Amino acid sequence: MYTIDYYRRSADWLEERLDDVPEIALILGSGLGPLADQIENPIVFDYKDIPNFLVSTVKTHAGKLIYGTLAGKKVICMKGRFHSYEGYTMEQLSIPVRVFKLLGVQKLIVTNAAGAVNLTYKPGDIMIINDQIKLALDSPLRGPNIDELGPRFFDVTKMFTPAYITLAHHCAENSGLTVHDGTYMFMSGPQYETPAEIRACRVLGADAVGMSTVNETLTAAQCGMPLLGLTVITNMAAGILDKPLSDEEVNEVASTISTKFTAYVKKIVEAI
Repeated sequence: MYTIDYYRRSADWLEERLDDVPEIALILGSGLGPLADQIENPIVFDYKDIPNFLVSTVKTHAGKLIYGTLAGKKVICMKGRFHSYEGYTMEQLSIPVRVFKLLGVQKLIVTNAAGAVNLTYKPGDIMIINDQIKLALDSPLRGPNIDELGPRFFDVTKMFTPAYITLAHHCAENSGLTVHDGTYMFMSGPQYETPAEIRACRVLGADAVGMSTVNETLTAAQCGMPLLGLTVITNMAAGILDKPLSDEEVNEVASTISTKFTAYVKKIVEAI
């Protein structure tokens, strides 16, 4: 089913409707959609209208693909992403990045909202992802390999491009944001983690935990696409504070720092 022609159908459909090749793709996480509103001269596509694409079922994810100019660069932006807890297989979750690769996208920036496992972090902080942990579910690259999109076996030692991590730190200067380097750990959700699971995540070396991102980053690594990952810390993970976790808190914190975060990402896009 997932042949090169399957992905090309999506890419060809988009290419017919774009006036140039996007240089950078952005994937926006929970509560981070306002960044997409900064895109100039936008061309907006509903996910449901793109052949062989997926449809976002999470209410806080707009489900729109936006092409235009951001900080002087041609970009294509996912306002809302897809998750395994929505019922998609990990193989299906490789679709967006593979389509971007076929479109000619050269660089990928992924963002997400996540809970802090590292006790020195606080809500509103930003974590530049320098590594990730995925111990659950299959790989998004499971199944017959498509050689045109990358090798069967590939190294992920420096999956997050070191030069981009350095650049992101430089762009954080005078941003008003507190920025860390750290490791993102994937948990499948949709339930939040238990306090015991968070203690285990900390022992394993995680600094933040969330329900997305790893399928996109692994696919980008196979495609040889330079990559930057940014996490907005929206809450302390389970068991750290004596209060329940909620989607409302995630979106409230993301909204609170959206102006500073949007300016920060625009600065990165301009410089990258």
